[in-house]
Amino acid sequence: MFDLIIRNANLTSGQSGFDVGISSGKITAIEKRLEGESGNEIDASGRLLSPAFCDPHFHMDATLSLGKPRMNVSGTLLEGITLWGELRPIVTKEELVDRALRYCDLAVSQGLLFIRSHVDTSDPRLVTAEAMLEVREKVAPYIDLQLVAFPQDGYLRAPDGVAALNRALDMGIEIVGGIPHFERTMEDGRASLEALCRIAADRGLCVDIHCDETDDPMSRHIETLAAQTIRFGLEGQVAGSHLTSMHSMDNYYVSKLIPLMAEAKINVIPNPLINMMLQGRHDTYPKRRGLTRVRELMDAGLNVSFGQDCTMDPWYSMGSADMLEVAHMGIHATQMGSIEDKKKIFDAITLNSARTMGLEKYGLNVGCNADLVILQASDVIEALRLKPTRLFVIKGGKVISQTPPRISSLSIEGRPDSVDSGSDFVPETL
Repeated sequence: MFDLIIRNANLTSGQSGFDVGISSGKITAIEKRLEGESGNEIDASGRLLSPAFCDPHFHMDATLSLGKPRMNVSGTLLEGITLWGELRPIVTKEELVDRALRYCDLAVSQGLLFIRSHVDTSDPRLVTAEAMLEVREKVAPYIDLQLVAFPQDGYLRAPDGVAALNRALDMGIEIVGGIPHFERTMEDGRASLEALCRIAADRGLCVDIHCDETDDPMSRHIETLAAQTIRFGLEGQVAGSHLTSMHSMDNYYVSKLIPLMAEAKINVIPNPLINMMLQGRHDTYPKRRGLTRVRELMDAGLNVSFGQDCTMDPWYSMGSADMLEVAHMGIHATQMGSIEDKKKIFDAITLNSARTMGLEKYGLNVGCNADLVILQASDVIEALRLKPTRLFVIKGGKVISQTPPRISSLSIEGRPDSVDSGSDFVPETL
């Protein structure tokens, strides 16, 4: 007896026509023809069944605040930071909670059930921290929300930045953040990383650093982050987010840097949408892509996961809580267009991100939590191309979101009556 059986599903491994049995919130069977009864059944009809999507890098305190107090006219990172600095002192806890909850509703509809959000600690009121801790509790039944204490204005640069970050951690925020390239000097950036890694080691916490989010090839804080990770025994527990300066570094230096990062087991989190939008703003032509060296980092064995970063906020006027949109942009920006490349990109919004976030029992195997999504596509390649409808979103074995398939009716003489973009255009070679 199962609580739910998903029939005739295609798996992310490429296998097709499998039944998946779910009991007590866990995947308990995956078989070609699963015998047994169930209180509920879903006929996947040859659609793709995937683990729910993960976003390891987001800013939920700023989301959906687009236009407050005004628009980012230059489109630059620095104007975005300025705008947020104007909004932050006047924002209320109630507004922060409301915007975050509305975003989480959207995330659920997109099959996004795991989010790591950076929480700005630069305002000593820590209203943002209070609000996001409340949101974490409210959404816990359907979204796993991790919080990072993030000193947006600089750990050492911001007034009371050191004390505020420590207070945020005392309140229950569980990850140590930083932004070394926004400190006053390179030396201050180095010192901030040493202090933040020491805090993480002392408290037994993970680290997630906004690192070298700049076009300056001499911004090399990732080197320091890797060294401090090893020094404090934090291997595998540290993430370097953005790392956009690597797109401008010379190849010889990078050939030394990547092995150091691999030694420290740094988790790498590029953010394709925002990196493509914000970086290279001072370039005319040729214009840099703004994304870190995804292929080289993956080839070196580093764990690379993609984040969304922003949705309709001072930095990014677009976004839809759709991790397939993030991956779609990543494919174009990295030119990783082969079938094998695309499989790696899909992993960057599922398995790799789960590893970055330290999620337990995540995946599509017997014993894993039944946190799943059924998409209107036949396989991961088509999912990345189409960014298809999420037909069913399942949390702990229960359907929490359902959307009808997108099927267009045609009225053209001599042509089919309808078009299903998720199955009618799959290349036979795949």
